[in-house]
Amino acid sequence: MRRGEIIAVGSELLLGGRLDTNSLFLTDGLAEAGVEVRYKSVVGDEEADIAAALRMAARRADVVVLTGGLGPTTDDRTRQAVARATGRPLRRRAEALDGMRRQLEAWGRTPTKAQFRQGLIPVGAEVLANSVGSAPGFCLRWKGAVIVALPGVPSEARAMFATAVVPRLQMEVAAHRRVTQHRCIDRRVLHTVGILEAELDHRLKDLVGRGSGIRLGLLASPLGVTVSLTLCGAKTKVMMDELVRRVRRRLSPYIYAEGFATMEEVVGRQLARLGLRLAVAESCTGGLIGHRLTQVPGSSAYLDRVAVCYSNRAKTEWLGVSERLLRKHGAVSAQVAAAMARGARVKSRVDIGLSVTGIAGPDGGTAQKPVGLVYIGLDARRRRGRGSCSVTKVCRFHGPREAIKLRASQTALNLLRQWLIADGKAARS
Repeated sequence: MRRGEIIAVGSELLLGGRLDTNSLFLTDGLAEAGVEVRYKSVVGDEEADIAAALRMAARRADVVVLTGGLGPTTDDRTRQAVARATGRPLRRRAEALDGMRRQLEAWGRTPTKAQFRQGLIPVGAEVLANSVGSAPGFCLRWKGAVIVALPGVPSEARAMFATAVVPRLQMEVAAHRRVTQHRCIDRRVLHTVGILEAELDHRLKDLVGRGSGIRLGLLASPLGVTVSLTLCGAKTKVMMDELVRRVRRRLSPYIYAEGFATMEEVVGRQLARLGLRLAVAESCTGGLIGHRLTQVPGSSAYLDRVAVCYSNRAKTEWLGVSERLLRKHGAVSAQVAAAMARGARVKSRVDIGLSVTGIAGPDGGTAQKPVGLVYIGLDARRRRGRGSCSVTKVCRFHGPREAIKLRASQTALNLLRQWLIADGKAARS
């Protein structure tokens, strides 16, 4: 099996200002290309430290991917560090400069003196074009290892890795297998919501027992629990396909996506396929559901509008929630969640209304209505006959304000997903 290592470069990653998110998609992408990541490290912007990390990585890995430090500022020192570690001096490369100029011209800008530093590439390295940003990457072989340098901006790193790096690695791995009869590596990722990590582990532990050769990984977050399955061997695809089928049977109600798909993408595809339009009314989530839905290209085909109705007055004026209902039950209640969803649907003249109201904290809770109490409402026009159907769900979340908002948005979208599945089945029957 080809071994991989990821080095994230940037002092901001060590000071708490930013998280290294690149290693998440790189680990999956490398596994799909047949490279198992064995180490990950984070190093600051000191040239000597980056060079030392690279020397260490090249001794124990076949593929080393560095992210960050390729920009135009003085603290971007990855190029110099690679040159220092490998003994390959930096030289200006025409293809690197031309690609940078084309990208900047498309933005209506001209290169600055500092940006010309981005055209410095170690001798013998292959330039990797940047289709999203201005900083080119590069790839070289040193001491038997493939060294890849990518920008730190996630969108740039992801695009460059997919278009320029993966094809090269696949050829490398294929050639290595022919020579060494090396085993393949297959990794699948399943996303779940509504089930605790401990319960999920209990349901799967006999499938991935000792000696099975299967590595089970569970990662809990406010969006749910991600299940990763890794298997190495000569017939990995057949074995993994069967394993995933068995996992799906055991976790069927809780799995909403596989691979890189997000909940908002899954829901968007369902809405588009069924030809339904949605309106959203948010209180405690403050527009987070709308933000997530509109992150998906083409969401205008199914999303009509999103209203952030934070105050009681907004709920009354914009959604038609009665003042009497608010006085009787309070804004955080199943009755108001249902009224918000209905108001969003009726006033927008769409097929489905979705609403969220709750207490995100850290203040505002009471003994009767504690922090983390959230009500979700869904109101949908019946496809057959007249009238509508209404669903409400009560949730009690924990954690800081941000986590409660994320959990509320995920649960609301999941309620919509489940309703769409049931509605799709009903429409076909």
